[in-house]
Amino acid sequence: MTHTIYPCLWFDGLAQVAAEFYCTIFKNSKILSQNPMVTIFELNNTRFMALNGGPQYKFSPANSYVVTCDTQEEIDHYWEKLGEGGIYNRCGWLDDKFGVSWQIVPAILSELMSNPSTASKVTQAFMRMKKFNIQEFLDAAK
Repeated sequence: MTHTIYPCLWFDGLAQVAAEFYCTIFKNSKILSQNPMVTIFELNNTRFMALNGGPQYKFSPANSYVVTCDTQEEIDHYWEKLGEGGIYNRCGWLDDKFGVSWQIVPAILSELMSNPSTASKVTQAFMRMKKFNIQEFLDAAK
């Protein structure tokens, strides 16, 4: 038997609206099923459940979703679309209009941070940024 693990996002009556919003932003995304209580959806082949659980719980940055991007255009897309109506934070983090936290991160960042000769310079660069800029990372790593 396969045991699939996927996150459940707790909303106060906006589960379907949130799922539809996310599906407009991510390619290869779709609503799999929905009823008044639960919407199951996929974003780039990653399954999520959106639950209309009520007002008892709120999202926090203690649980965030990382979007790894290959290009600056992808970073710009996800940053602008997910952040619209929300809060743009530092170091590639944002809270969307539903309060869900996202990290919009260039794929190259992991490599630059793993290299002892570039890690501190890259860290100094990203501490100054809100939205990550790939070229600024590459310039800092020189």
